Amino acid sequence: MTERRDVTVFYDERVLNHAPDVNAAFLPGRLDKRVRAILAGLNVQWKYPEHPGRIHAILDLLKREPVEGVRFEPGKVATREQLARVHTTSYLDDVFSLRNKNAWLDVDTTAVSPGSIEAAEVAAGTAIAAVEAVISGSTQSAFALVRPPGHHAEPVRARGFCLLNNVAVAAAHALAELGCERVLIVDWDVHHGNGTQDIFWADPHVMLFDIHRASPFYPGSGNLQEVGAGMGEGATVNVPMPGGSGDVAYLRAFNEILVPAAEYFKPDLILVSAGFDVHWYDLAMNVSFEGCAAMTGVVQSLADRLCEGRLAFVLEGGYNTESLAHGVRSVLEVLAGREVPEPKECGMDAVEEAIAFHLSAFTEDPADD
Repeated sequence: MTERRDVTVFYDERVLNHAPDVNAAFLPGRLDKRVRAILAGLNVQWKYPEHPGRIHAILDLLKREPVEGVRFEPGKVATREQLARVHTTSYLDDVFSLRNKNAWLDVDTTAVSPGSIEAAEVAAGTAIAAVEAVISGSTQSAFALVRPPGHHAEPVRARGFCLLNNVAVAAAHALAELGCERVLIVDWDVHHGNGTQDIFWADPHVMLFDIHRASPFYPGSGNLQEVGAGMGEGATVNVPMPGGSGDVAYLRAFNEILVPAAEYFKPDLILVSAGFDVHWYDLAMNVSFEGCAAMTGVVQSLADRLCEGRLAFVLEGGYNTESLAHGVRSVLEVLAGREVPEPKECGMDAVEEAIAFHLSAFTEDPADD
């Protein structure tokens, strides 16, 4: 441990009420038929990947292996006014009309169950609670443990398991109500945060740094040339990566792109869209738990230097429950003051262990005949 820091995890059990069941009776219509046709064409039974077990896995691990300095606080429901800063009123009307229903919202298999709308409102509100806490100084850093995730949700459309854009709602609230003039969003989920980019595309008050697996990987956006428009041109920083990229590449991007961009932008608040599908257990990238911790160290250092330590994380993706849980814990450890680990290239520990085990057999004097 270095300097002890207090960290607040914001969590509300109502986020567990979002539980789409692909075998349930959904609202009839053309979208339902199209999704059913897609699912019928699969060779295996498809289950909704974004399920309550993701949160249970995190909570179970933190109960078994608590992180000193971490405390829990409840979340809250976002208001319609707060949501309407980033989503159109017509979209909100449509979403709210699905309260207590089963429905498909998008052909990429985004769905709702009877408790989903309240869960989404709570997820967005809990992200706001995390931001309010770090702005007020009641905690040094915060982690909003929420679902459904949000960074694919666009102003007018649900996508990629996302209904409401939690991190965008929190950033807009900080700008509108908490005295912030510039907010930096760092998105390291393996998928590009197309919704967050769309919402702040022409907004000079929000910088989005998004590192992700490159197109054509879902959702297919986030190319280098996508840099924003109008007054916001240059405030969108995309770093598309090839599949299998790991700690060394990610940390170089953080140190050589994110750090100078943040120093230029001078944010009042840093938010992280933290997706743990970058870990190799989720099979798209090759980032380790130490890599997640090291990335946390970079953004924590930026927050300390640039915005009085104001730093809040918002959970996004991560669908292997083991890597999700341990990834979250690795972040919380650094936020709580643990020394930031220095990641090694994948396989180096195993090679060093093998060297120590075998080398003596080949360096001793050969036996006499």
